[in-house]
Amino acid sequence: MSVPGIVQSRLDGEQVAAQVPLGGEDVLFVTPSRTLIYRADGLLSDESVEEYSHDAERIEISDGRRKAAVQLDFGIDGTEKFKVPSSRLYEALHPVLAGVLNAAGVTGPDETVTQTYQFSELTLVITSDRVVKHVGAAVWDEDYEEFRFEDVTRLDVEEGNVSSQIIIESAGRPQRIKTPSDQTREVRERIERALLDYHGVSSYEEFAREVRDPETESDAETEGEVESASGDDRADPLAGGVDPIEANPPELDDDGAIIDDDAGVTTGERPGDEPTTDPTPSGEPVSAEADSDDAVAHANETESATADASVDTDGWSEETTASGFADSGFEPASSELEADDTDVRLEALTEAVERQNELLAAQQRTLEQLVEELSRGR
Repeated sequence: MSVPGIVQSRLDGEQVAAQVPLGGEDVLFVTPSRTLIYRADGLLSDESVEEYSHDAERIEISDGRRKAAVQLDFGIDGTEKFKVPSSRLYEALHPVLAGVLNAAGVTGPDETVTQTYQFSELTLVITSDRVVKHVGAAVWDEDYEEFRFEDVTRLDVEEGNVSSQIIIESAGRPQRIKTPSDQTREVRERIERALLDYHGVSSYEEFAREVRDPETESDAETEGEVESASGDDRADPLAGGVDPIEANPPELDDDGAIIDDDAGVTTGERPGDEPTTDPTPSGEPVSAEADSDDAVAHANETESATADASVDTDGWSEETTASGFADSGFEPASSELEADDTDVRLEALTEAVERQNELLAAQQRTLEQLVEELSRGR
């Protein structure tokens, strides 16, 4: 995105570090020392540039339905405020906060702010060198905590249903950061990525090996070797060369002879075994022929009853048609139903049109309110 000429004339030799589109041709530009808001020509205002210094003691935000305000507090010098669309608030806040932290000396000149989070009253800033944590109403002020990556020895998570805690062990002490559970994984991964980049390693396991105490690791290896040796002795109690007893001894017959393996896997009868047969069920035998005759007789009776019912129905239809109902002067009932259905549909269509008119009126009021808000925001 090109920098408009009116903005270039206000840079005073500084480079643009970040720029955030604010809708239309309006853009937020951030330099190391200032935030510049460019407003393009429009129906409500002419082309202009607003300038805000990063030498602020704290930042506060107020988020509305359509517009959000970022307020910079300069202490005895008062406050300044600029507005951005609510949908672009945190995208715009990130470089502004990075500029204020840099101007306040919280971050170094070569340090990069990689991510900014705000969870209710908790503001969390992840940089290339540290994690900055602040608890309070403002996005940032001088009452903050920081955990430098050079002092971090462990990173972990205690998960919960609604909120979880990210544990950063710094200088041997665990520090906890409370975050919403649905964002804990993202925050943990962002911190881990910055931590690994700082130490120049590719995985958390490699980082853990680097920060582990060499003496503790040596003692652990020695204990492991002793346990391994004692474990080997326990695993082989007959280490004198005696072969262990087979787990599956051969099968012997009544005379003590070994039965051949092939006879053990066959499913047929062995020689000398008596054949086995199922006992004959008690009671009278069932005659298949008798069952067949009963089924045929029952089917014939059912078919005959069905035929009689069909004949009766056909006769009723013919009598009804021949009775001259169509010439009696009465309208069929179906005509009344169709008329009632038409009335219901017409009533529903009328209600839908009325609702549509109400929605159009509401949209008109919304457009008028939007124009009013835009005129105040610029």
